[in-house]
Amino acid sequence: MREFYHDRMLIGLVHFMAFPETGQGEGPLLETLEEIAADEFFTAVEIRRPEEEGLEEAIRDISLSGRLALGVASQPAILGGKLDLNSPDEAGRARAVQELKETIDFAYKVGARLVTVMSGPDPGPAARPKAKDTLVKSLVEICEYAKAKAGDFLATISLETFDRDIDKKSLIGPSQEAAEVAARVSSKVPNFGISLDLSHLPLLHETPTDALTALGEHLIHAHAGNCVMRDPKHPAYGDMHPPFGIPGGENGVEELRGWLEALVYSGYFGRPSPTGLPILSFEVKPLPGQSSQVAIANVKRTFLEAWARL
Repeated sequence: MREFYHDRMLIGLVHFMAFPETGQGEGPLLETLEEIAADEFFTAVEIRRPEEEGLEEAIRDISLSGRLALGVASQPAILGGKLDLNSPDEAGRARAVQELKETIDFAYKVGARLVTVMSGPDPGPAARPKAKDTLVKSLVEICEYAKAKAGDFLATISLETFDRDIDKKSLIGPSQEAAEVAARVSSKVPNFGISLDLSHLPLLHETPTDALTALGEHLIHAHAGNCVMRDPKHPAYGDMHPPFGIPGGENGVEELRGWLEALVYSGYFGRPSPTGLPILSFEVKPLPGQSSQVAIANVKRTFLEAWARL
């Protein structure tokens, strides 16, 4: 495609995945964020809330000076804390909601317009209807909190879909069920949508076209990455986001080209977005012994070749 891609999207990088030493909310957070800000290829970055308090002003300054759009991901805290937005235990649900409220407070302090979340574990077929009701309750509460705290802008909450039977084993889950949850939440609040990741589609046994058709305009945020699912002995087996094109992986240049094409034809790049232009963020983690810089270069080369083939 000859059209310049920066006219169509914000190209993002998931910070804590590209620099796994920051994945626990610690480590060289500001230094690695500056490294991304210094790279003109990226126009957005997704971060997690740091464990250390008082970094908000520095993070905001880096994003503003680098003209980077910010998103805040709560998934690392949810997974690390074993939090569950669809917990059958009200105290457990409340702990998860409180984490999200604190994440929203952080998002407003750093100027992030998008906050991503994930559902809790899948409880099995019999308990799914009740779990979905609880998840909807939590998501509405979180969105209402974001609305109550809004100042110059309203932060949007986006629920990311994960696999149900291989690694994360999450309630949400299949795209059709994600769309049903999104319809229920969006009927009550204006600031909600769905995040979809190319790396999760093989794990969900879905194609890009099927997933995008099911989600329709509920999709407000897209990721791209790779996964390994055919060899349980592979060191990157499951939802580990290895670089594109590795032996045993599911996604390379051609799969990314197909994902971009499906996003184009679904209308994703032409719809209103909380971040102005819609985000396509790359989520890649270096393999053992591999540097972050090599993994990031893998992202750039894969994208440029895939875009050229459109």
